[in-house]
Amino acid sequence: MITHIISIGNSKGVRIPKAILEQCGFKDDVSMTVKDHTLILASYKENPRKGWEKKFQQMAQRGDDDLLDPPILDHSWDKEEWEW
Repeated sequence: MITHIISIGNSKGVRIPKAILEQCGFKDDVSMTVKDHTLILASYKENPRKGWEKKFQQMAQRGDDDLLDPPILDHSWDKEEWEW
């Protein structure tokens, strides 16, 4: 599909047809990147786990990353209790 670049104030833009918006799942926000002189728009979904790695490292430094329950080393109960 070929489309025209339009003026929007001091910027430029393109109109994205409704059908393409729906196919891409675009809502209110999109992620925009440039790679090899190509503009890439993608659905934007905020990473719900952003910052977790740093927080886990801090927990480990404080010793707050211990297991709440001891590990189960004997798995015989698993074979006896379940029907496979």
